[in-house]
Amino acid sequence: MTLANLKTTAAAFGLGLLATQAAAAGCDALPDHAALTAALKASTAATSETVNGGLELNMWASIVDRDGTVCAVAMTGDNRGDQWPGSRVISAQKANTANAFSLPGLALSTANLYSATQPGGSLFGLQFSNPVNPQIAYGGAENYGMENDPLVGQQPGGVNVFGGGLALYDAEGVLLGAIGVSGDTSCADHNIAWRTRDALGLAIIPGGVSANGDDGILYDITDGASASGFGHPTCGGTENTIATEIGAGQ
Repeated sequence: MTLANLKTTAAAFGLGLLATQAAAAGCDALPDHAALTAALKASTAATSETVNGGLELNMWASIVDRDGTVCAVAMTGDNRGDQWPGSRVISAQKANTANAFSLPGLALSTANLYSATQPGGSLFGLQFSNPVNPQIAYGGAENYGMENDPLVGQQPGGVNVFGGGLALYDAEGVLLGAIGVSGDTSCADHNIAWRTRDALGLAIIPGGVSANGDDGILYDITDGASASGFGHPTCGGTENTIATEIGAGQ
C-alpha cells in the first residue's frame, strides 16, 4: 500500500469512526430501527388498519438526533421498491428540518413552514438553505431501510417545507431530535408522522403555532393566504378531517 493510499484509508476510517461516535452520543435516547419500524407500520394503512386520508401507500421514516445525525431509517414495505424511492431521502430531510427549526420551548413541524416560505412569506428562501449532501444521501442501496442504512450515523442536511416532519420531546419535555415521514400526500405524511410519534411516546410538545399550542398542521389558507402565516394547503383527500380527529391539526 502506498503512503497516499494509507492516508486515504486512515482518513476514511477516521470519518467513519467520528460518524459512529456522533450517532452513539445523540441516538441513545431515541428509538432504534426496530422500534421505529414497528411504530411506523402501526401508523400506516398499508401495514395496519389505520387510515390517514391520502393514497394509503407504504412509507419511509427517518429519525435524527439534536445534531441532525440520522439515528434510524425504516420502511413499511418488504423491500425498498415498495414505497416511493425518492421519499427515503425526503424523510431524512423532513426530520432534519423539524429538528433544525424547533427549540426546547417551541416545536415547528415542516407543515407549519409551508406558508412562511412562499413568495412574500416571512421565511421565503428557507427551503433553499442547507441543501442535502448527495454524497451522504445515496449509495449502498441494498441496505436502504435496514438497520445499517447508509444514512445512519451521517448528517445529510436538507430543508423541507411540507407535512411529515415533527420534533421529538421526551416525557420531561426535552427536545431529543425529530422524525420525518414520507411516501404519501404531504397531508397524510403529517398524520402518519403524528401517529408514529405518539406510538413512540415522544410527543410532549412544549408549545407551537397551532391553535392547540403545538406543532399540528394548520389548514387555514383561503384565497392563497394563510390566516396564521403558518398554514398548509389541503391535499384533496380526507387528511384534514383525520388530522382533526387525531389531534394532529385543524
